[in-house]
Amino acid sequence: MDKAPHLGKYEIQKEIGKGATGIVYLAKDTFTGRQLALKILDPELFKDPEFGEVYRSQFMNEASLAGTLRHPHIVAILDAAVGEDSGYVAMELVTGGDLTQHIERDKLLPVADVLQIGFKCCGALDYAFRQGIFHRDIKPANIMIVKGTTVKIADFGAAHLRRTNTTTTQTLAVGSPYYMAPEQIQGKEPNYHSDLYSLGVVLYQLLTGERPFTANSLQMLMEKIVHQEPPPPSKLREGLPKEVDECVLRAMKKDPSQRYDYYGEFALDLARAVKKVLPPEAIPDSEPHVALRRSEMLAELADAEIWELARAARWSRVPKGTVIIREGDEGDSCFYLGEGTVKVHRKGVLLNLIKQSECFGEMAYIRGGDMPRHATVEATSDVLLAEFRPLELMQMSPNAQLALTRAFVRNLVDRLQLANTKLTQ
Repeated sequence: MDKAPHLGKYEIQKEIGKGATGIVYLAKDTFTGRQLALKILDPELFKDPEFGEVYRSQFMNEASLAGTLRHPHIVAILDAAVGEDSGYVAMELVTGGDLTQHIERDKLLPVADVLQIGFKCCGALDYAFRQGIFHRDIKPANIMIVKGTTVKIADFGAAHLRRTNTTTTQTLAVGSPYYMAPEQIQGKEPNYHSDLYSLGVVLYQLLTGERPFTANSLQMLMEKIVHQEPPPPSKLREGLPKEVDECVLRAMKKDPSQRYDYYGEFALDLARAVKKVLPPEAIPDSEPHVALRRSEMLAELADAEIWELARAARWSRVPKGTVIIREGDEGDSCFYLGEGTVKVHRKGVLLNLIKQSECFGEMAYIRGGDMPRHATVEATSDVLLAEFRPLELMQMSPNAQLALTRAFVRNLVDRLQLANTKLTQ
């Protein structure tokens, strides 16, 4: 009687929440010792005469994603099993709660944090879209907090639902009406534009502490969502710059074709907006990600690997005139120039000018170990600089390490070609 209950290899420890299709428990995988979240199906849901099949499809959709969605801002589905009237989904454990704790006026996050959360959600939803998946139920309760502005989107159960009879009632059964796009309310087939709209509503509420539309009845709420325009967020929270209004309201346009064409465009606008609410010296998470993503040498990297590189580096703003590398000093770091320009000179002779999105100091990384620097590198403008140290690089995934090494080698080849051209002139 003193032993914890088990479900297969999972030791159930305590209840930690409830989802649309079951109860979520803190559990331990007795094979690996790993703690995780275990959602166990409520068998009564499948017996519901009106929505039993909808709930079954929702649970099976979530279970079918086990091992397929791998992104730093999506909750990983680790394992799943679904029977006739029972089942479970084992998920990555996220302990920070969800965003519903920050949707009240007295509990709002800083504006910059909200915009950074939106930026990361854009990347996650774009990744899912590229896998052919629409979430269909983006809301604060489905965005989990890891730490600070690091979040993970959860509950993909509503994704890929096959609806044999498309009605408003069935649509509302698999979504949250406050966050649903007008086309979903009207019974049209949702797509990534619908998730984009829902994310806009979430950001609106996180910024203002209010939903864009409220009503005394479901019918009145649906009428407002389809026909009325919401007030700009700046009308509800003082100090919001116009750039925040513009990107949130564009995401919430009634006509899907008037919203952002793709998540990357929305993310870039959020990244620009956050610079309006932070001091110039601050480096938000979005800025290193954008700086790495614009590099042609890293163009083939997946979003998850770009985040790996961004987090492995030490980012700083370096003023014009600063010596970053000094000739003769030993070092094993390599550098990526996110913004600005630097010059390379040796014994007073100018060797090269390096611009945004290029690397330098890579010989030390490729050769391994500390070695004397062959030249001095000096900032010729204010720069955004990423320093990569071997220990941090060794902890990255093999794919990210390979991509960075290939970028360094390509950089060296380009410089050798340039040097050969100068010698022959």
